[in-house]
Amino acid sequence: MKQDVCVIVPTIREYECMRAYFDNAREHGFDLDRLFVLLVTEDFCDTDAMERMLDEEGVDGAVYDGSRREAWFESQGLSEFSHLIPAASHAQTSFGLLYMWAHPRFERGVFIDDDTLPHDEWDFFGRHMANLDRTDEVESVRSDERWVNVLYQNADEHGLYPRGYPYSAMDEDVETDRQELTDVVASQGLWTNVPDLDAVRILMDGDLQGQAQTRTGKDDFEGDFVAEPGQYLTVCSMNLAFEREVVPAFYQLPMDDNEWDVGRFDDIWSGVFLKRAADLLDKDVVNGYPLCEHNKAPRPTFDDLNNEVPGLELNEHVWEVVDAVGDDADSWRAAADAMATALATSDFGDWNNGAFLNHCGEYWLDWLDCLTELAESPADPPRDAVVADD
Repeated sequence: MKQDVCVIVPTIREYECMRAYFDNAREHGFDLDRLFVLLVTEDFCDTDAMERMLDEEGVDGAVYDGSRREAWFESQGLSEFSHLIPAASHAQTSFGLLYMWAHPRFERGVFIDDDTLPHDEWDFFGRHMANLDRTDEVESVRSDERWVNVLYQNADEHGLYPRGYPYSAMDEDVETDRQELTDVVASQGLWTNVPDLDAVRILMDGDLQGQAQTRTGKDDFEGDFVAEPGQYLTVCSMNLAFEREVVPAFYQLPMDDNEWDVGRFDDIWSGVFLKRAADLLDKDVVNGYPLCEHNKAPRPTFDDLNNEVPGLELNEHVWEVVDAVGDDADSWRAAADAMATALATSDFGDWNNGAFLNHCGEYWLDWLDCLTELAESPADPPRDAVVADD
């Protein structure tokens, strides 16, 4: 079995969670030789311990802190693009996407957050891979607001909306149908225990520790679904598998490390872009299983609020910007170029921190240029020295 899956894990503290994912794979008979595990971390973290963990588990992988990322860009002759990866931000997952792109053997990627654990009842990696191969029929969902709450299945009981769901799209009327899957490009697993909410909703739920009092359980999820074409949904990168082809349209934008102090919308906005491109190209994004257990560490809710407030108004409108462009796109690159150009060149002066969207568009265009250069000189087999082998 060839090594075809790159597992990307942003981590500064709980990298040991990966042992549970490896145990899950062994228990369900998933071949760990298919995986290359890329731990994306910081200079202040114990990279030696991370490498030991991979070596002890017999799993191939590499560990990249900030210094090693800079060295990687230099080794690829791409130092001019190192700005694409923000400092001290969850959006550093974009480095994993570049690493995938540089190594053509990786046909699929998986994002895992370090505050999660797999549910024993699912073959975590196997279910995601099977989802990407599906051609059966699943429930399809739409609303009169053109947004689908990924927690809709039991929303009458818990009343939750996930992080990134526009406030203007709440109180929507939901309808369901059936849709045949034809070409799945992303598999989003959802989460039990701590729901993925924004700070405003966590505060409204009466929690000052960033977690929310209302929790989700397995019974809140009733199988897989898709948001219908023309509908949007939140995409969280804590439990997500995707095809290599989506990378041009899946850039995790330069959050946190910017003059507007916008943060925490990297996976949310990249999910909007992914869904728009998928609709343009007649592709499918499946949501639901496998679930993971989200064990978010306590932290002041007001810290998250401070990170989110600068982008809250923009979040109400980003989807409208990209929804208006790309109708003639016939590839992921073309769809990404249309959306990035719209962000880079439009006037967003009426919105708080609107210039940040121009900044994002410019970086996204640089991202596409970087992918082009990587494609012209792929690095397969790897040219890394920082690798843990079994």
